[in-house]
Amino acid sequence: MSSEELFGRQAVVLGSAVVYWAGVAVQARRVRRRIGRTPNVGPQGLKERLLWAGWLAVVLGWMLLPFLAGRKGLPLVLSPIPSLMHPAGWLLGALLMAAGYAGTLWCYAIMGNTWRMGINRREKTTLVTAGPYGRIRHPIYAFQVVMLLAVLLLLPIPAALAILGLHLACVLVKAADEEAHLLSVHGQSYREYLARTGRLLPRLRPAKKPAAG
Repeated sequence: MSSEELFGRQAVVLGSAVVYWAGVAVQARRVRRRIGRTPNVGPQGLKERLLWAGWLAVVLGWMLLPFLAGRKGLPLVLSPIPSLMHPAGWLLGALLMAAGYAGTLWCYAIMGNTWRMGINRREKTTLVTAGPYGRIRHPIYAFQVVMLLAVLLLLPIPAALAILGLHLACVLVKAADEEAHLLSVHGQSYREYLARTGRLLPRLRPAKKPAAG
């Protein structure tokens, strides 16, 4: 693999990290201006602080990998796997990265002022079921996973796989917490929503309703 190709891969990964998290900051500021308060940006409780720490590691890893990948003298965990540095991975990774971010912007548009980063137990927001939320309960998290999978395709190194795994673990814990909160807020309507949607992937068939009596 040429140094030019490696540089192109590194540029896409770094650029995607900067654009994505700058976009999150812009979204948080936009929603805060519209609702007149923070959209639950700060973590509340020990579990959320641990999740935020995990996501901070993911963000830092996403931004640092392009600088570290392939550099001589570093551990093997930061060395690309030559057999996986295929041109098809470069193309597919770039396409998935673009698709993941486009999907995220779609979610922002659908959620509007109901977008939140954390959970406020005293707040009741509208249940959003339009667009991607009609099939998946947490499409923003799903699109994040798509983008980190793209990172792995662009820079196929063990550290990228570890970052993807850490992010997925954080997402599953956070999604379960959000679902428990929304179930307590919306009750039966959210139970019906759970039955017809998947957490990160579309449900192939609706869940069976419990038999009466």
